[in-house]
Amino acid sequence: MKAMILEKLGALTSDAEPLHLVDWPEPTVSEDELLLAVSVCGVCHTEIDEIEGRTPPPCLPLIPGHQVVGRVVALGSHVKRFALNERAGVAWIHSACGTCAYCRSGRENLCPDFKATGRDHHGGYASYLAVRENFAHPIPAFFTDAEAAPLLCAGAVGYRSLRLTGLQDGQNLGLTGFGASGHLVLKLVKHLFPHVSIFVFARSESERAFSLELGAGWAGDHDETAPVKLDCIIDTTPVWRPVLGALQNLAPGGRLVINAIGKEEQDKAMLATLDYTSHLWMEKEIKSVANVTRADVADFLTLAAEMRIKPEIQEYALEKANEALRELKMRKIRGAKVLRIAF
Repeated sequence: MKAMILEKLGALTSDAEPLHLVDWPEPTVSEDELLLAVSVCGVCHTEIDEIEGRTPPPCLPLIPGHQVVGRVVALGSHVKRFALNERAGVAWIHSACGTCAYCRSGRENLCPDFKATGRDHHGGYASYLAVRENFAHPIPAFFTDAEAAPLLCAGAVGYRSLRLTGLQDGQNLGLTGFGASGHLVLKLVKHLFPHVSIFVFARSESERAFSLELGAGWAGDHDETAPVKLDCIIDTTPVWRPVLGALQNLAPGGRLVINAIGKEEQDKAMLATLDYTSHLWMEKEIKSVANVTRADVADFLTLAAEMRIKPEIQEYALEKANEALRELKMRKIRGAKVLRIAF
């Protein structure tokens, strides 16, 4: 089968080619797995975090990718939930132990044995992917394959982030960074909370303009001051500078939710300018998002179909994965990026 593989870690520079197209053995399925012929796989900033070593794979070479949509072409003998030719999706959560206190309390995202698709196990930048049936998701008929792929991570983790804010209708929400997850959160909020005002902070002028097109009430750069204090802010950026700006824009008692698997070191020195009075005082809260649960993915797929929420997408051929990742690193984004593996 065709696959894009990562063989060594390093900086994703403007001319880097970290992934290589190779012929790779087709996976086989165990009794509780299904085999997907992959049609599309979303491109996520987490792949950049893997390449650059902020969330490194435990072994190399690796096939990355964790927003996978395909059709079932083989079934293990114990599989009951899926049939041949049915569409299925695979998200970041590849597996969890199922027995620890976190798993038993519905927080499998915190499981010490959490395994990630495309990091701890081969992912969807390939023609085929094997997955345990209990970690695969039916795809609602409303979505095309390419539309469904970003929902499996950008949408699901955005949905989890939104729930963690505790946002209530009538409040003011900030979105720091406006990529795949941010634009889906904005669309979700417009449906769930019609009286919430949305304020977007983004480095790119095109991202700010895109947010206004989708219904944001205001957009500015990370260092700008919003016209009102914000009750909740979701940060989806890979750097530290926007965190300080977000805390300064937060209202007393407000909550900042950081939706990032890692932060780049390049501007970490900015944390030395953290000022208790202006950034943290008045019972402001900071909460991080760690991974997703299967329920996050399933619930968001259902919600998005019911509300007819679709992502804006840009498609690339599988062999153009490096180009898509470089553009993502350089913030050349409008919605979500998706690799087309098969038609």
